[in-house]
Amino acid sequence: MTIADSEPVQKVRKALKDAGLADSVVELDAPMESAAETAKALDTEPGAIVTSRVYAIGKRMVLVLVAGDHECLEANLAAAFFLEGEVRVPSDAEVRGITGFTTDRVPPVGFAHKLPTAIDRSLKRFQRLYAAAGDPQCVFKTSVTDLKLLTEGIVSYNIAQPLEGEAEVPPMPRNKTFTGERKVPGVEDGAEDGA
Repeated sequence: MTIADSEPVQKVRKALKDAGLADSVVELDAPMESAAETAKALDTEPGAIVTSRVYAIGKRMVLVLVAGDHECLEANLAAAFFLEGEVRVPSDAEVRGITGFTTDRVPPVGFAHKLPTAIDRSLKRFQRLYAAAGDPQCVFKTSVTDLKLLTEGIVSYNIAQPLEGEAEVPPMPRNKTFTGERKVPGVEDGAEDGA
């Protein structure tokens, strides 16, 4: 039996099949420990590697899919999911209980219960993405469109930011609200410094 035939990988394959997508699971030569390592093995960019992370917001578990050259902005997750409560990284036992996978092997699909999902918009830079397939040595080919279909997730602009020195983000255009000096009605120059 190969790694691609193991039970965790079979869960991912079944989810792909159930969604009407091709079984695109690829078994790599060795287990991968990082997005950069996976990207090198697949001859692609780290940003094309989807990292799947489970977070707890209050009592609710959520799934966040982020580009491999970005990091999750945990402080923004509650607003992105319209939830209230403290954002925390759950224990491995909690992740395994809700997904059936260990923390370091969480794929975006194949769970017994679907989780509310947010997808990092920066993944749209790539037509072909690769996501974990239930084992550190297996990935599957996908796209943002397919991830939305598989997870019923929302694409969010503010759940991730580039890792320092990894990716360049084009500057956001400024509108009139943000140009020029800030003038606060009823406050004289320098008066707000002492407030």
